[in-house]
Amino acid sequence: MATKAGNWQSYQRVLLPPVKDLHKLSIYGDYAALRSVLTHNSPREVTDIVKRSGLKGRGGAGFPTGLKWSFMPPVDPAVPRYLCCNGDESEPGTFKDRQLMEYNPHQMLEGILIANYAISAKACYLYIRGEFADWITLIETELAKAYEANLVGKNIMGLGFSSDIIVHKGAGAYICGEETSLMESLEGKRAYPRIKPPFPAQSGIWGYPTTINNADTLACVPLIIERGADWFASIGAPTHPGPILYGISGHVNRPGVYEYPSGMLITDLLAVAGGMRGGKKLKAVVPGGASVPVLRADMIEGVTMDADSLHKAGSMLGTAGMLFLDEDTDMVAFLRRVARFYHHESCGQCTPCREGTGWIENLVTRIDEGQGNTRDLDLLLELCDQMEGRTVCALADAAAWPVRNTINRFRADFEAKCRQSVWAAQSAAA
Repeated sequence: MATKAGNWQSYQRVLLPPVKDLHKLSIYGDYAALRSVLTHNSPREVTDIVKRSGLKGRGGAGFPTGLKWSFMPPVDPAVPRYLCCNGDESEPGTFKDRQLMEYNPHQMLEGILIANYAISAKACYLYIRGEFADWITLIETELAKAYEANLVGKNIMGLGFSSDIIVHKGAGAYICGEETSLMESLEGKRAYPRIKPPFPAQSGIWGYPTTINNADTLACVPLIIERGADWFASIGAPTHPGPILYGISGHVNRPGVYEYPSGMLITDLLAVAGGMRGGKKLKAVVPGGASVPVLRADMIEGVTMDADSLHKAGSMLGTAGMLFLDEDTDMVAFLRRVARFYHHESCGQCTPCREGTGWIENLVTRIDEGQGNTRDLDLLLELCDQMEGRTVCALADAAAWPVRNTINRFRADFEAKCRQSVWAAQSAAA
């Protein structure tokens, strides 16, 4: 089957290669990409290589990685600089970073060290979701081996570069996936998002210049160094290149994490996952985690998994956590669960989010339980307008987008439940 991602059937995995015990340093190797940059490249040259590769953030926002590194101010020996690796992975429907940390953690660690070199960072704080207890233990064990091998720490490989990696365990708060909340948590404070500006590159951890990158993003960096920027840029969609870890779940026969080029057709990825379970028809797709707009089955023909194509279709790439829903899915019940999550995870700092997420959950619950009416649908859409773009961080937007798009694209499902409530009221009155 033809796809804009090229001949994906013959694609050779590079982020999660089928190598037994690759999580062990003895199997992974001696950080050859790091040695190469320390020997042959200046920090600025490394940043330029990553810029040319076209690497964009894999954590959801899709911001160009090399450009983000270049935002760091000129080096001042008296001012420490930091990198934060975001491994919190809290977005519902997303589980790729967990797989990366389980099966190929050293590629992420090597990518961290190359990024540290590029931005002249004193250390990286690797912030990992606390529920990933087994993988945290694995990473701490392998990181200790890397320290023993002089691949991390002081005077790495005897080449004059020193940098540390500190593992920090989160406590399961969705808001800590937001970069400034993550920094607040690292500092021991309540994880309230910060007002920007100043941006982290100017004032990050403890007020010092800081860059935040996703774990998957940093794992791509050694590949770019080893194989070249042109190689990476040639993979997948030209405007969003490179390998993508697609986390596929829902009503499919083979849910899991699949590594393929960016720009894969959604229909091809459904085939990769074995098609719809039980031979049922597809009803909806959430392409990039719970916060991105849902697409109806009739909206995905020709749509590819890259930012441009999904934007035209009315959604976003996000984290590439794909949820496929079959014809029997109750979209009201689906939205109720999503609304419950965002209400629970709102940090409460901003009134539109704190109050709005609660109202959304209450209204969707009322409709789902057969007590709503069509006026509630208009009220929900109005709530979305009052929440979106009016808060310090994007959690309110993440809560509003699924509501607006699920109602607009599956309004018949909602109106049917509203009619049931009217019939029930009329029957009770009779």
